[in-house]
Amino acid sequence: MKKYECTVCHWVYDPQVGDPDNGIAPGTPFEQIPEDWTCPLCGVSKEDFEVETIYDEFELNQELKLMLIKSI
Repeated sequence: MKKYECTVCHWVYDPQVGDPDNGIAPGTPFEQIPEDWTCPLCGVSKEDFEVETIYDEFELNQELKLMLIKSI
């Protein structure tokens, strides 16, 4: 299952863990969380979450190189 990251505070919703403190059981996919659920850390809505992007070391280095080139 995909993890989702808050674009405001970067808290990550992990479906394997859920959000038991707020009534979301482990194993609950992000898509099945109620629309009125909010980020437990900063309080923003589900709309402020995006699929977590995980880079391996090579991809991250390439991304950093591109950023440096664009800034020159």
